[in-house]
Amino acid sequence: MPSDPLPDWVPARRRAIGECIRSTRLHRNLTQERLAERAGLDRKTINRIENGVMSPVLDHLLLIADALDVPLAVLVRE
Repeated sequence: MPSDPLPDWVPARRRAIGECIRSTRLHRNLTQERLAERAGLDRKTINRIENGVMSPVLDHLLLIADALDVPLAVLVRE
């Protein structure tokens, strides 16, 4: 973790990625629990990522993208 506070755009971007994951999940008619099962992650992890509380590691983003059957770029585009 950096010792300096993150620029404001970083948490805002993290929230935007979480919102994209949520909207894609809902479009696919998946619950957080079902997405977590498909991605091999904990439901709480999905919840924290969707709410922008947790900064996801790349591996989690790759697993989520695969579970949603979308390219990673769809989840992180600006």
